[in-house]
Amino acid sequence: MNETAPHDTTPLPPTPLSIVALDDDADFREFIRSALEGDGHEVRAVGEPESFFTACDVALPDLVLLDIKMGKTSGEQVLTDIRRRWPALCVIVVTGYPTLDSMRQTFKQDVFDYLAKPFTLDELRRVLAQASEAFDLGKRPQDRLRQELGRQIRLARTERAWTLKELSESSSVSVSQLSSIERGAHLPSLESLLSIATALGRSPSAWLQGAGF
Repeated sequence: MNETAPHDTTPLPPTPLSIVALDDDADFREFIRSALEGDGHEVRAVGEPESFFTACDVALPDLVLLDIKMGKTSGEQVLTDIRRRWPALCVIVVTGYPTLDSMRQTFKQDVFDYLAKPFTLDELRRVLAQASEAFDLGKRPQDRLRQELGRQIRLARTERAWTLKELSESSSVSVSQLSSIERGAHLPSLESLLSIATALGRSPSAWLQGAGF
């Protein structure tokens, strides 16, 4: 049976990330800060390794943007120290002077990706989105709950071979709301969750438990 409403293809907003950027170029630090804060990320941009490690000690970020060529400062040494202290921390290297040798050396230390300056904001966003997905970054408890409930509802509906329209008719929750809930874009209200679970013959408490609540 075909759906009677178009699938909701509105892209999800980027997952907010905590980012620490180390770069000796003040203009670049301001660009990174203003651009990424505008996307909802928390950005701490610093110009020397001491400030960088202090920032990470205060609150370890989701990922690091590391300039590998900073005048007297050795980005390679900073990367070595990062790997010694936080082996699993996601690192994205940025540099204005990329060479094949430097790329090989940094990737040996589990760098996620390599951005050559100048890069566009869209290129940076793409890499951040890929890192977020690969490392499962920035997930708050409510994010996990929203995504897990959507997954459980979609699985239960599929097992019944119901369309969104059929679930909507049984639960009195609109097709557009159901589509948004299943995609993990919105968290259902308690009333909607109970209606959906009842229609599917499922326990909402089991769904909540499966999401870690």
